[in-house]
Amino acid sequence: MPRARTETDSLGSREVPADALWGIQSLRARENFPVSGLRTSRYLRRAYALLKLAAVRANIARGGLDERLGRALAQAAEEMAAGRYDDQFVVDVFQAGAGTSLHMNVNEVLTNRALEILGRPRGDYQTLSPNDHVNRGQSTNDTFPSAAQVAALLALGEVKGAVGTLAASLRAKGREFATLPKGGRTHLKDAMPVTLGAELAAYATSLEHIVEALPPVERALAELPLGGSAVGSGVNSVPGFRAAAVAEYARLTGLPLAVARDPFETMQSRWPLGFASAWLRTLALELVRVANDLRLLSSGPATGLDELRLPEIQPGSSIMPAKVNPSAAECLDMVAFHVLGADAATAYAVQAGQLEINVMMPLAAFELLFSAEILANYLPVFARSCVDGLAANRPRLEQYLLGSSALATVLTPRLGYLKVAELLHEAERSHRPIRELIVERGLLTAPEVEALLGEAALRKLADPVP
Repeated sequence: MPRARTETDSLGSREVPADALWGIQSLRARENFPVSGLRTSRYLRRAYALLKLAAVRANIARGGLDERLGRALAQAAEEMAAGRYDDQFVVDVFQAGAGTSLHMNVNEVLTNRALEILGRPRGDYQTLSPNDHVNRGQSTNDTFPSAAQVAALLALGEVKGAVGTLAASLRAKGREFATLPKGGRTHLKDAMPVTLGAELAAYATSLEHIVEALPPVERALAELPLGGSAVGSGVNSVPGFRAAAVAEYARLTGLPLAVARDPFETMQSRWPLGFASAWLRTLALELVRVANDLRLLSSGPATGLDELRLPEIQPGSSIMPAKVNPSAAECLDMVAFHVLGADAATAYAVQAGQLEINVMMPLAAFELLFSAEILANYLPVFARSCVDGLAANRPRLEQYLLGSSALATVLTPRLGYLKVAELLHEAERSHRPIRELIVERGLLTAPEVEALLGEAALRKLADPVP
């Protein structure tokens, strides 16, 4: 096999490696944008391949593409969707505006693989063209946002499952510790008792609520500009292509995709990607809160709270023997912090649309899909390596609970707010238990104090009031 083949585009001719399925426009993009070494998301590769398969089938059905050529392209698209040509996506995620570079990378790979199926040499664009045939009735303007939104739906589906796994682990721990009272804290100061189970179950509830907020995001992403071609009008597409392509895309993905109610709006605005990124940001904020609470509750052991013991998954220091850190929770923080930063980048990209198109789509798609991927990857690991192995330090929980000055709150209905405050200040100055002072002053009898502040009463205090 020769080492190179010559291809020609509107700017001239170039030599392309003979064994590459990508072609001259991918070559130019590869040379023009050697930015990060990062390649397109697996979600976006699959979504784009299925989009092209849907477009080919719609064009064949509507008379826009020769059936023999279309069958070859359809086979190539099915193979691409299965991940066979992932190594042929050579364009950096930071690229020319709108995603034309990636789009042509897709078109060229499909074209050259289809040419092989037809028994023709790679680069024979007279027989089969990446622009005239693969791209029939399409543009980067409509295909890139459509593929990006479908990719987001695929990715968010995985995130949803990962959040469910973590919420289930937290819920299980909530049940395990449901009857274990502990001192509560507000403003990081002593507050009324809760149960350790209630604390952990509340984390699960917050994650479940976030999942329940996802359907409107999914509905927004499911409305596609596919078929709008260059600006939304559907120029150069055959009659009926728009509806046929979206319907086939829905069938291939199993998603409830719909034709845009306003094709010009879905060209101009990338708000659905911003909406999806905002949902991930909200999730990340809750994850940071959970991770930091677990780090705080497990701090110490000698100089911290030490109410929870996290699983020991690796040594925590290169110098201090036997030191073990909350490494899993620290990793979750870093994942969530990245999601928060990615949301800011996505927001800038989404607001940068001008007139009929948003050319910053590649950045928004990359940041959104990368965030979804790292969350989907790590949340089940965090559930398994951290939450499932949480252990309660029962002696420390009891020590804090019985020593909490906040428990005196239950005395206020009998003694009044100001009197209880006076007793607490005196107890602190004299280093005497408030129980002794109450009985000594004849404010309550010893049995009455026990009924209000004894262990049985404290356990009951930790239960929610009906």
